[in-house]
Amino acid sequence: MNYWPLLGIAVIVIGFVLRFNPVLVVVTAAIASGLLAGLTAADLLALLGESFVSSRMLMLFVLTLPAIGLLEHAGLREHAQRWMARLKGLTLARLLIGYLLLRQLLATLGLTGVAGHAQTVRPLLAPMGEAAAAKILPSLDDADRDDLRAVAAATDNIGRFFGEDVFIALGAVLLIQGFYSQHGIELSPLSIALWALPTAIAAFVIQSARIWLYQRRLQRRAAVASIESAT
Repeated sequence: MNYWPLLGIAVIVIGFVLRFNPVLVVVTAAIASGLLAGLTAADLLALLGESFVSSRMLMLFVLTLPAIGLLEHAGLREHAQRWMARLKGLTLARLLIGYLLLRQLLATLGLTGVAGHAQTVRPLLAPMGEAAAAKILPSLDDADRDDLRAVAAATDNIGRFFGEDVFIALGAVLLIQGFYSQHGIELSPLSIALWALPTAIAAFVIQSARIWLYQRRLQRRAAVASIESAT
Protein backbone atom coordinates (compact mmCIF):
# COMPACT_ATOMS: atom_id res chain seq x y z
CA MET A 1 0.00 0.00 0.00
CA ASN A 2 1.28 3.48 -0.93
CA TYR A 3 1.32 5.69 2.17
CA TRP A 4 2.84 8.76 0.49
CA PRO A 5 -0.57 10.32 -0.37
CA LEU A 6 -1.20 10.62 3.38
CA LEU A 7 1.28 13.51 3.41
CA GLY A 8 -1.66 15.62 2.28
CA ILE A 9 -2.93 15.39 5.86
CA ALA A 10 0.34 16.88 7.08
CA VAL A 11 -0.10 19.74 4.60
CA ILE A 12 -3.55 20.46 6.05
CA VAL A 13 -2.29 20.35 9.65
CA ILE A 14 0.68 22.62 8.94
CA GLY A 15 -1.43 25.03 6.90
CA PHE A 16 -4.06 25.37 9.60
CA VAL A 17 -1.46 25.75 12.35
CA LEU A 18 0.20 28.55 10.36
CA ARG A 19 -3.26 30.04 9.69
CA PHE A 20 -2.99 30.10 5.92
CA ASN A 21 -6.07 30.53 3.74
CA PRO A 22 -8.20 27.36 4.33
CA VAL A 23 -9.22 27.02 0.67
CA LEU A 24 -5.60 27.29 -0.47
CA VAL A 25 -4.49 24.75 2.15
CA VAL A 26 -7.14 22.19 1.21
CA VAL A 27 -6.53 22.52 -2.54
CA THR A 28 -2.76 22.28 -2.03
CA ALA A 29 -3.21 19.16 0.11
CA ALA A 30 -5.46 17.60 -2.54
CA ILE A 31 -2.94 18.31 -5.30
CA ALA A 32 -0.07 16.95 -3.19
CA SER A 33 -1.96 13.77 -2.35
CA GLY A 34 -2.99 13.30 -5.97
CA LEU A 35 0.53 13.73 -7.33
CA LEU A 36 1.96 11.38 -4.70
CA ALA A 37 -0.70 8.84 -5.64
CA GLY A 38 0.52 8.90 -9.23
CA LEU A 39 -2.23 10.98 -10.82
CA THR A 40 -1.40 13.21 -13.77
CA ALA A 41 -2.28 16.91 -13.91
CA ALA A 42 -5.18 16.17 -16.25
CA ASP A 43 -6.50 13.49 -13.88
CA LEU A 44 -6.25 15.92 -10.96
CA LEU A 45 -8.21 18.61 -12.81
CA ALA A 46 -10.87 16.08 -13.79
CA LEU A 47 -11.13 14.85 -10.19
CA LEU A 48 -11.45 18.39 -8.82
CA GLY A 49 -14.11 19.20 -11.42
CA GLU A 50 -16.11 16.06 -10.66
CA SER A 51 -15.90 16.78 -6.90
CA PHE A 52 -17.15 20.33 -7.44
CA VAL A 53 -20.05 19.22 -9.61
CA SER A 54 -21.08 16.46 -7.20
CA SER A 55 -20.99 18.90 -4.25
CA ARG A 56 -22.70 21.88 -5.90
CA MET A 57 -25.91 21.21 -3.93
CA LEU A 58 -24.02 22.28 -0.80
CA MET A 59 -24.16 25.87 -2.10
CA LEU A 60 -27.96 25.98 -1.85
CA PHE A 61 -27.62 27.75 1.52
CA VAL A 62 -26.67 30.88 -0.48
CA LEU A 63 -30.33 31.14 -1.51
CA THR A 64 -31.27 31.78 2.13
CA LEU A 65 -28.94 34.79 2.50
CA PRO A 66 -31.35 37.43 1.07
CA ALA A 67 -34.10 36.34 3.49
CA ILE A 68 -31.69 36.38 6.43
CA GLY A 69 -30.46 39.83 5.41
CA LEU A 70 -34.02 41.18 5.40
CA LEU A 71 -34.68 39.69 8.83
CA GLU A 72 -31.53 41.26 10.23
CA HIS A 73 -32.49 44.60 8.68
CA ALA A 74 -35.84 44.32 10.46
CA GLY A 75 -34.09 43.87 13.83
CA LEU A 76 -33.80 40.10 14.27
CA ARG A 77 -30.47 40.33 16.13
CA GLU A 78 -31.72 43.02 18.50
CA HIS A 79 -34.89 41.04 19.20
CA ALA A 80 -32.82 37.93 19.95
CA GLN A 81 -30.71 39.89 22.43
CA ARG A 82 -33.79 41.30 24.19
CA TRP A 83 -35.35 37.85 24.33
CA MET A 84 -32.19 36.39 25.84
CA ALA A 85 -32.04 39.16 28.44
CA ARG A 86 -35.52 38.19 29.68
CA LEU A 87 -34.60 34.51 30.13
CA LYS A 88 -33.08 34.63 33.60
CA GLY A 89 -32.29 30.93 33.95
CA LEU A 90 -30.62 30.49 30.56
CA THR A 91 -26.88 31.05 31.04
CA LEU A 92 -24.28 31.34 28.31
CA ALA A 93 -23.04 27.79 28.88
CA ARG A 94 -26.55 26.35 28.83
CA LEU A 95 -27.36 28.21 25.63
CA LEU A 96 -24.26 27.07 23.71
CA ILE A 97 -24.24 23.51 25.06
CA GLY A 98 -27.93 23.16 24.27
CA TYR A 99 -27.33 24.37 20.73
CA LEU A 100 -24.36 22.01 20.40
CA LEU A 101 -26.54 19.06 21.42
CA LEU A 102 -29.33 20.08 19.05
CA ARG A 103 -26.93 20.66 16.15
CA GLN A 104 -25.24 17.32 16.69
CA LEU A 105 -28.51 15.39 16.95
CA LEU A 106 -29.87 17.01 13.78
CA ALA A 107 -26.64 16.24 11.93
CA THR A 108 -26.84 12.66 13.15
CA LEU A 109 -30.24 12.41 11.46
CA GLY A 110 -28.86 13.91 8.26
CA LEU A 111 -30.52 17.32 8.77
CA THR A 112 -27.33 19.31 8.32
CA GLY A 113 -29.06 22.21 6.57
CA VAL A 114 -31.51 22.98 9.37
CA ALA A 115 -28.99 25.20 11.21
CA GLY A 116 -25.69 26.80 10.28
CA HIS A 117 -23.51 29.90 10.38
CA ALA A 118 -25.51 32.06 7.99
CA GLN A 119 -29.02 31.12 9.06
CA THR A 120 -28.56 30.50 12.81
CA VAL A 121 -25.21 31.50 14.32
CA ARG A 122 -24.94 35.06 12.99
CA PRO A 123 -28.56 36.23 13.34
CA LEU A 124 -29.57 34.28 16.48
CA LEU A 125 -26.96 32.34 18.44
CA ALA A 126 -24.22 34.99 18.51
CA PRO A 127 -26.53 37.87 19.59
CA MET A 128 -28.16 35.68 22.24
CA GLY A 129 -24.69 34.65 23.44
CA GLU A 130 -23.63 38.29 23.67
CA ALA A 131 -26.70 39.09 25.76
CA ALA A 132 -25.99 36.12 28.03
CA ALA A 133 -22.34 37.14 28.39
CA ALA A 134 -23.39 40.71 29.20
CA LYS A 135 -25.30 39.35 32.20
CA ILE A 136 -22.00 38.00 33.53
CA LEU A 137 -19.67 40.80 32.43
CA PRO A 138 -21.52 44.00 31.47
CA SER A 139 -18.33 45.69 30.25
CA LEU A 140 -17.84 43.54 27.14
CA ASP A 141 -15.50 45.12 24.61
CA ASP A 142 -15.12 44.39 20.90
CA ALA A 143 -12.45 41.74 21.51
CA ASP A 144 -14.76 39.92 23.93
CA ARG A 145 -17.58 39.98 21.39
CA ASP A 146 -15.28 38.61 18.70
CA ASP A 147 -14.18 35.80 21.03
CA LEU A 148 -17.79 34.97 21.82
CA ARG A 149 -18.74 34.87 18.15
CA ALA A 150 -15.79 32.56 17.52
CA VAL A 151 -16.96 30.22 20.29
CA ALA A 152 -20.48 30.19 18.84
CA ALA A 153 -19.16 29.46 15.34
CA ALA A 154 -16.89 26.70 16.64
CA THR A 155 -19.82 25.16 18.49
CA ASP A 156 -21.79 24.96 15.24
CA ASN A 157 -18.81 23.50 13.35
CA ILE A 158 -18.13 20.82 15.95
CA GLY A 159 -21.79 19.87 16.29
CA ARG A 160 -22.20 19.37 12.55
CA PHE A 161 -18.80 17.87 11.74
CA PHE A 162 -18.85 15.17 14.41
CA GLY A 163 -22.58 14.54 14.15
CA GLU A 164 -22.94 14.07 10.41
CA ASP A 165 -20.48 11.15 10.26
CA VAL A 166 -22.93 9.10 12.33
CA PHE A 167 -25.52 9.41 9.53
CA ILE A 168 -25.09 6.33 7.34
CA ALA A 169 -26.28 8.00 4.11
CA LEU A 170 -23.82 10.88 4.30
CA GLY A 171 -21.48 11.28 1.35
CA ALA A 172 -18.41 11.20 3.61
CA VAL A 173 -19.41 7.82 5.05
CA LEU A 174 -19.98 6.43 1.56
CA LEU A 175 -16.62 7.89 0.48
CA ILE A 176 -14.89 6.09 3.35
CA GLN A 177 -16.66 2.86 2.44
CA GLY A 178 -15.62 3.22 -1.21
CA PHE A 179 -12.00 3.93 -0.27
CA TYR A 180 -11.71 0.82 1.88
CA SER A 181 -13.55 -1.25 -0.72
CA GLN A 182 -10.98 -0.27 -3.36
CA HIS A 183 -8.28 -1.67 -1.08
CA GLY A 184 -10.06 -4.94 -0.41
CA ILE A 185 -11.60 -4.06 2.95
CA GLU A 186 -15.37 -4.43 2.99
CA LEU A 187 -17.17 -2.26 5.54
CA SER A 188 -20.86 -1.45 5.77
CA PRO A 189 -21.97 2.19 6.20
CA LEU A 190 -23.60 1.21 9.50
CA SER A 191 -20.33 -0.09 10.96
CA ILE A 192 -18.53 3.11 9.91
CA ALA A 193 -21.25 5.24 11.50
CA LEU A 194 -21.12 3.22 14.73
CA TRP A 195 -17.37 3.70 14.95
CA ALA A 196 -17.93 7.45 14.54
CA LEU A 197 -20.33 7.53 17.50
CA PRO A 198 -17.68 7.46 20.30
CA THR A 199 -15.84 10.30 18.56
CA ALA A 200 -19.06 12.33 18.36
CA ILE A 201 -19.71 11.80 22.07
CA ALA A 202 -16.13 12.76 22.96
CA ALA A 203 -16.40 15.91 20.81
CA PHE A 204 -19.61 16.91 22.60
CA VAL A 205 -18.03 16.43 26.04
CA ILE A 206 -14.83 18.30 25.14
CA GLN A 207 -16.62 21.26 23.53
CA SER A 208 -19.08 21.44 26.44
CA ALA A 209 -16.13 21.63 28.84
CA ARG A 210 -14.53 24.37 26.73
CA ILE A 211 -17.77 26.37 26.79
CA TRP A 212 -18.08 25.98 30.55
CA LEU A 213 -14.45 27.07 31.05
CA TYR A 214 -15.08 30.10 28.81
CA GLN A 215 -18.01 31.09 31.00
CA ARG A 216 -15.89 30.60 34.11
CA ARG A 217 -13.26 32.99 32.71
CA LEU A 218 -15.93 35.64 32.22
CA GLN A 219 -17.18 35.07 35.75
CA ARG A 220 -13.67 35.45 37.20
CA ARG A 221 -13.17 38.69 35.27
CA ALA A 222 -16.51 39.95 36.55
CA ALA A 223 -15.50 39.08 40.12
CA VAL A 224 -12.16 40.89 39.76
CA ALA A 225 -13.91 43.95 38.27
CA SER A 226 -16.39 43.96 41.16
CA ILE A 227 -13.59 43.85 43.74
CA GLU A 228 -11.68 46.63 42.00
CA SER A 229 -14.76 48.85 41.83
CA ALA A 230 -15.47 48.24 45.51
CA THR A 231 -11.94 49.27 46.53
